[in-house]
Amino acid sequence: MQHDLKSNKENAIEFYRTAYLGDPSLAVEKYVGSVYIQHNPAVAEGKQGFIDYFDKMAKDYPDKDIEFVRAIGEGDLVALHTHQTWPGNEHYVTMDFFRFDESGKIVEHWDSIQSIPRESKNDNAMF
Repeated sequence: MQHDLKSNKENAIEFYRTAYLGDPSLAVEKYVGSVYIQHNPAVAEGKQGFIDYFDKMAKDYPDKDIEFVRAIGEGDLVALHTHQTWPGNEHYVTMDFFRFDESGKIVEHWDSIQSIPRESKNDNAMF
């Protein structure tokens, strides 16, 4: 099975952007397959768990923002590297991994998030 990596990368970005900016139900409807396996321990399993988490995030933090730095695809996986800015000028770097089914729909998610420190022992950016 050959995956359309360009389309999967675009869909991962639009899925994340749509949910993050306040419409997780639409994100699930357009981009998620028949199941949604969640590996983030702060988010309940399944589609509704995802929707509930992002609905609460949109309500609690309406002024957050996200920049998609890069998307990398291989096989049935897409990785997104993002820069998130939250109220209070908090900055985070995130790595999200999505697995796609044979229909090009997202069916599984893993992520990692790290606060961007104000000081670094090197001059290399996290992006």
